[in-house]
Amino acid sequence: MKNQDSKSGQMTHILSVDVEDYFQVEAFAGSVSRDSWNQWPSRVVANTQRVLDLFDEYNAKATFFFVGWVAEHFPHLVREVESRGHELACHSYWHRTVYSLSPDEFRTDTRQAKKVIEDAAGVEVRGYRAPSWSITKSCLWALDILAEEGFTYDSSIYPIHHDLYGVPGAKRFPYTHVCGNGMELREFPPATLRLAGTNFPVAGGGYLRIFPSAFTERAFRTFEKNYGERVVVYLHPWEVDPDQPRIHGPLKSRLRHYTSLRRMENKLSAILSRHKFQRFSDVLADEVPDGRALPNAACRTTEQAVAEHLEIAAQQGRGNR
Repeated sequence: MKNQDSKSGQMTHILSVDVEDYFQVEAFAGSVSRDSWNQWPSRVVANTQRVLDLFDEYNAKATFFFVGWVAEHFPHLVREVESRGHELACHSYWHRTVYSLSPDEFRTDTRQAKKVIEDAAGVEVRGYRAPSWSITKSCLWALDILAEEGFTYDSSIYPIHHDLYGVPGAKRFPYTHVCGNGMELREFPPATLRLAGTNFPVAGGGYLRIFPSAFTERAFRTFEKNYGERVVVYLHPWEVDPDQPRIHGPLKSRLRHYTSLRRMENKLSAILSRHKFQRFSDVLADEVPDGRALPNAACRTTEQAVAEHLEIAAQQGRGNR
């Protein structure tokens, strides 16, 4: 079966961490201005180290998507993550939604974040994840810019309906996105289960915290036995910190952010003990064994590429998946 570890025969999944502090989340963007970030007591270093220790306990390797602001203020944390065998990737500089930016603003933000992460650890950054999964149909131009800025893969397109993000009908499993500029990016969607014709998010962030563990394990079984695909798991360091300072934001934001924080570490430990994980870079190395970058392809427009992906997804939805 594909996607199995060659030595153990066990399916390997992908583990990822979005490294941001508790006051930088989109849920509280209306309550905490970016100008005030320096005034909030930071907990990102201790929380990330807690995650690192947990990963060490289960011999799990992950990709850490750093917010550039965090990387610039705590470069020693970037170096520690890299020194402990994990991959470094980019999660923007100011954690602003992509669809709220112009192309020039997005390019500037991304370039700044990539530079500070690379400068901190002295390694190349190849992967990107948008804040709050905010590459949507309205800003697919961002993928062109990522390819132009030297990224080879992205994990930003969530194939679900949501009030803040999502590209409903997009492909649910990894694929190569052909950009409008003729370049390519490997796209890794976060995990979803398709039930009753609808994609349900699983095994990441609040969905991992809040949904029953049995639902999460059902997702792993389905991916392994039915799909033959890897589960892309994601989390945030603040999710293992139930004692973080409370922010007085909107009720919906507080519910999303604080629900089941005390259960997160145990839930994370459970999946780490049952499943094998690796970095995005490991998957790419398996796909392109000699380490070469993904080749450019004949130019198609972004709209044509997405239309093709949506049609494939629709066909899958009519089938067994």
